[in-house]
Amino acid sequence: MESSMLPRPHVAKRKKTHVLKCCESTSSNSHSKESMATADAGDPSTELESPPLSLKSLVWKYFGFPVSYVDNVRVVDKKTTVCKLCYVRVPYSLTGSTTNMAGHLRRHNKNIDLSVKPTTTQTTLPSSFGIKLPSNSTRANAITRAVGVFIAADMRPYSVVENSGFRHLISVLEPRYEIPSRTHLTATVIPSMYNNVKEKVIEGLSSAHLVALTTDCWTSRATQSFMTVTAHYINDDWEIQNPVLQTRPIYEAHTSEHLAEVLREVVVEWKLDRQNSTIPVTTDNAKNIVNASNAAGLSPHIGCLAHTVNLASQKGLGVNQISRLLGRVRRVVTFFHRSTTAAAILKSKQDMLQLPPHKLVQDVITRWNSSYDMITRYLEQQAAVYSALAEKDIKKNAKDLITLSDQDVTVLEDVCQVLKPLKTVTTLMSSEQQPTVSMIMPLQHTILTSMKHSDTDSTIVKDVKSAIEANFEERYSDPRLQQFLNESTALDPRFKTLPHLDDKSRNEIFNCLEEKILQEHPTQSHASGEGSSQNPAEDQETVATSRGSPPAKRTALSELFGDFFSTASTASSSATKPRPDVVKDEIQLYKMAKVISVDSNPLKWWKDNEHQYPHLSKLAKHYLAVQATSVASERVFSTAGDIVTAQRAALSPENVDILIFLKKNMKI
Repeated sequence: MESSMLPRPHVAKRKKTHVLKCCESTSSNSHSKESMATADAGDPSTELESPPLSLKSLVWKYFGFPVSYVDNVRVVDKKTTVCKLCYVRVPYSLTGSTTNMAGHLRRHNKNIDLSVKPTTTQTTLPSSFGIKLPSNSTRANAITRAVGVFIAADMRPYSVVENSGFRHLISVLEPRYEIPSRTHLTATVIPSMYNNVKEKVIEGLSSAHLVALTTDCWTSRATQSFMTVTAHYINDDWEIQNPVLQTRPIYEAHTSEHLAEVLREVVVEWKLDRQNSTIPVTTDNAKNIVNASNAAGLSPHIGCLAHTVNLASQKGLGVNQISRLLGRVRRVVTFFHRSTTAAAILKSKQDMLQLPPHKLVQDVITRWNSSYDMITRYLEQQAAVYSALAEKDIKKNAKDLITLSDQDVTVLEDVCQVLKPLKTVTTLMSSEQQPTVSMIMPLQHTILTSMKHSDTDSTIVKDVKSAIEANFEERYSDPRLQQFLNESTALDPRFKTLPHLDDKSRNEIFNCLEEKILQEHPTQSHASGEGSSQNPAEDQETVATSRGSPPAKRTALSELFGDFFSTASTASSSATKPRPDVVKDEIQLYKMAKVISVDSNPLKWWKDNEHQYPHLSKLAKHYLAVQATSVASERVFSTAGDIVTAQRAALSPENVDILIFLKKNMKI
């Protein structure tokens, strides 16, 4: 080593001649990288142990602990340190003081500055965020799945992961996360989520005693035809479950054969077959889907009550004079919808006349309830409409509009009263959480009764009622379908008295229910619960003996007291009731039970009384899961419209099916 130090006087007079000059230049390697050093001057055989990293003082860069070997055992002397520059031994206090080592360096190496703080090698917090999360880490997988849930639940396009705003949001929330590509989401993340949710749906379906279906067809913005199928069943907690099974493209013509093939595939793929039972299905009244349901073996087929009411109401609104009045109202409403000036004046007239600030409703010709809403809103706002049309600013542009006379208004008011029950029925049937199939026959009876002519009816009102009655009366006329619907009504504790039937018909309905219960387990000849006697121990002994095995061992208490303390009822139960009598008694008890309010939840009643009526409760689960309308399938169309938007018209049919399925069935 080179040394630039000036020779010190009196060095030759020192007694210890082995001391060498310390080198003034510092070592280029730090103590953290150097594990040991050997003396190349003074005592070249000295082996040095680098100090532990816990010793932070700068002097440890130039000192180490001497190492010796005793009987081939390596021993480190922690009471002495050795200078790495000149190999001079310096005493080291066990208290951790570095005063001796610092004094040695100041005396022999004046150009070493011990006041300089060592640079830290600890990773700073900002620099740690520069390390990306591994794509297979738990944290990264959780975020990726959350992005998939965001896309599916909120119906966002896959391209959202490329949007600058979304990427900025993720970078703020988790800078280390690397956003996956839309291809990875489409090919891996979303399909994986679909498979997981599908397994849960199939598991729920497999636990159901019976599954009912609804189905309907629709056309997307991209002119692609789809067929949606939904399932409905009652779970063990007596709650109706309504999973959407699939929304598959229909490439062929909508013939009965093609639609029937799709329905068969649904039954197989989702494992819906049940032994000794059929699968009810609810659709609209189109001939092709009705024939397809029959060809696929689905029965009974139930025509959508909402669709049926719509057809009957359209007949009533199609009466000549009503149709002309609707045309007049429609033109007035269209005028106010197209003219911003007229709409502003109408708003001012509403404020002046203190009318509700409601907009006029434009009807859709194919949906009668929108026509009903248009009429009722027009009647509500007619004073503001007349006043607005009289204004000079819009009068010149409304020359072709014909306002209604007082007589016309009276006719529309009467027609609204006729249609009001039908509007209520349509709203009532939209529920998916309460049984609706049990209400079909009572509602049909109520509607037909309300359509009977009265002495105060005008000629136009009579014509409207007759048109509705004629169309509605022919619905649900098939005897087998009527039988199923009346049995469903009998199993609903709200309508179990069957007030729309005579006494003979009521008895026949309950007799049919009794026969179905007995046919379900025809081999059982006794019943107390499920055919056992009142004495369980006796049953076990009898069954064991009949099978040739020894009787069950009796407990000590039964050995001592069983013969003495048997109750009279147990003794008399040796002659058990035949199962038909037990079922008949159960039905009779159910008929005598108090009818619950029509506003009550029949499923809750069955949940509370399931053990009291074990046989009827099983039938109730079968019947009450059936839907009276195909609203469940039609609601999917609205969801699909939010998914297949103008910006996503090129979305593949497979992805449409997956995204609709996840939107409807995934629970976050």
